[in-house]
Amino acid sequence: MLKTSILIVDDELNVTKLLEKVFIKEGYNTYIASSGKEALSIIDSHCIDIIITDIKMPGMTGIELLSEIKSIDPCIEVILITAFATMETAIEALKIGARDYITKPFSLKEVLLSVKKISRGSAKLQQLEPIDNYFFSESKIMENVLQLIKQVADTKATIMIYGETGTGKGLAAQALHNLSGRRDKPFIKVNCAAIPETLLESELFGYEKGAFTGAIINKPGRFELAHGGTIFLDEIGDITPLMQVKLLKVMQEREFERLGGTKTIKIDVRIIAATNKNLEELVREGVFRQDLYYRLNVVPMKIPSLRERKEDINSLVDYFLLKSSNISGKGKKEITKEALMQLINHNWPGNIRELENVIERCVVITTSKVIDVKDLPEYIWKSHEYEDDIQGKLNDAVDIAEKNIIIKTLEECDGNKTKTSQILGISRRSLHRKISKYNIED
Repeated sequence: MLKTSILIVDDELNVTKLLEKVFIKEGYNTYIASSGKEALSIIDSHCIDIIITDIKMPGMTGIELLSEIKSIDPCIEVILITAFATMETAIEALKIGARDYITKPFSLKEVLLSVKKISRGSAKLQQLEPIDNYFFSESKIMENVLQLIKQVADTKATIMIYGETGTGKGLAAQALHNLSGRRDKPFIKVNCAAIPETLLESELFGYEKGAFTGAIINKPGRFELAHGGTIFLDEIGDITPLMQVKLLKVMQEREFERLGGTKTIKIDVRIIAATNKNLEELVREGVFRQDLYYRLNVVPMKIPSLRERKEDINSLVDYFLLKSSNISGKGKKEITKEALMQLINHNWPGNIRELENVIERCVVITTSKVIDVKDLPEYIWKSHEYEDDIQGKLNDAVDIAEKNIIIKTLEECDGNKTKTSQILGISRRSLHRKISKYNIED
């Protein structure tokens, strides 16, 4: 596997030299630059994977450098470092495309952790593996999904993504597009459930001027806008039977007419769809067309729930802590082992989206630098207190029943412990331990 190449950009030589020494020791190909202009020159002549840059520098700022980098090569990941952190700057940086945002003074461990997490998911380094941090793959089930994404990303096959709400279906679709030969073309997202039935047709296929009241201009639809690229049809299980017919026709013929138009528009579009419903069941119920189902279900892909990949929670929590802390400008927060165990044991009906929201909430409202159990939302730790209470009551009930049975059997056997143990089906030694445990008088 190729080594990760890192470029460190800072006008303070002591900072660049320190980080250079650390990353060389860690086995990374490392370059340094003292300005944005010098950094762009290095990018032009070397294959760079990750850039760590200060924001406040003479000439070109880190934000300006970030913008230039993303226009040159969107696959280069950028970590911004600054002593002048504000919420506005952090949000601006993340919107432009920064992968992480670290405030000075920073620890070398913090910077290394950020780089390692990016390297783990780097598309350029991991044979086009998805780069979003929702796809940490400590778990075997998620690793299988990543392998499937790598395998089918650069094909023309239609992908049908299944999964509960909040599992990252949209991110999987984005990764499939980013890792395909269409990555430089449009990626158009459509939430079929969010658009009223009466508007969905015009949104997908566009309309001509005068097609209906209020249609004062020609408007291209989402399929037309996605030409050459990918269209992602989220919540496909919610479209009406009429829309199913129209979509099937487009998928079969790769052409359509705008609403109110007569001109046939040919398209080259890769289709990725997603749903949190069971399409096979909808087909059996006659709600979803079988022929459309087969057209969509060429490559089925199931994104596991967070309950099925609990091995990933530790890494996800760490990432969300870092991300939320940097955005809030409150500095990196830690979490106690007890609080982490509460998160690992939680059922997570809202999946990764719920976990991210919980961590963000904790970072914002927790006054100390360490998040403890009681800093978590009440519904998380109280549910476990209730479960522990129920388990405790169950154990007490079992103990009482066992004690009464032993007492009754001893009485029937006139205190003969050998006979009692034989009737109860336990050894004499076990019987003596239980008599001692329950303080049963001879």
